[in-house]
Amino acid sequence: MEAGHAVSSRFGRITISSEAIAQIVAETALECYGVVGMKGSLRGQLARARRRPPGIEIRREGGEVAIDLHVVVEYGLNLAEVASSVGNRVEYEVQRLTGIPVRAVEVHVDDVRTGGK
Repeated sequence: MEAGHAVSSRFGRITISSEAIAQIVAETALECYGVVGMKGSLRGQLARARRRPPGIEIRREGGEVAIDLHVVVEYGLNLAEVASSVGNRVEYEVQRLTGIPVRAVEVHVDDVRTGGK
């Protein structure tokens, strides 16, 4: 497991693994309207080998994190609006639940799916 992301508190230092952050990202993204799944890139396949949810890459940049997220969106929806909504919600939830500032959330729409498939 790679080194975690450290947060200082009055109780001491708390370390949060990238895998824990990726799980928060996955749960949040899948709850967003229009997202029907995750789709991994080649780097995402390597991350899965490290037990991360598919389609999520977490990078540490100083005291912040940057997130790349690959999603599958429901056909017929405005892709830009869905991606923007997912990015905003992921940023908010990661900061709220971990206390780690988020530098950027890059949402990649890798596929579009109809409801029946």
